Amino acid sequence: MTIDLKKSVAEVAKDRATVIDKLVQFSLTDMLLFWGANEELAKHQEKLWTPILVWAKENLDTKYKTTTTLEVPEQEDKSSEHLKMFLQSLSDKQLTAFYYAALNTRSVLLAAALVKGKINARQAFEASCAEELWQAQKWGKDKAAECRRKDLYSELETIENFIKK
Repeated sequence: MTIDLKKSVAEVAKDRATVIDKLVQFSLTDMLLFWGANEELAKHQEKLWTPILVWAKENLDTKYKTTTTLEVPEQEDKSSEHLKMFLQSLSDKQLTAFYYAALNTRSVLLAAALVKGKINARQAFEASCAEELWQAQKWGKDKAAECRRKDLYSELETIENFIKK
């Protein structure tokens, strides 16, 4: 799948309020909120995810609660309100990049960090695939998963390059 980001800007601009509301709702199930119960995996996630959570707290004025269960942790309304203000401050181009980065990484926090230059496409990829890459290292690689991850990385590079233009 190759994203036509230039074409998508007009679509996002036309429906900004809905896109922003959906992204705020999506933040409640951000993948960075769901940590592995395995101690080794959790340490790996901590290395990749904690800097993003700290950055979001400092730069977006958000504080998200994490969990090691499948239950969605209840978040403070303040975090959603601040995320919404952040999203509203983005240009149509940035919001489009943010939207596709969030969909691809399953994380509005990674999308925010990517759009604002805190992380690059490689770092966003590694953080979004932390558990998969850890499992592949432990138990071996799967060809289909490798192809999907290759496509994901390519999409994130496209988004990063679009933001820089």
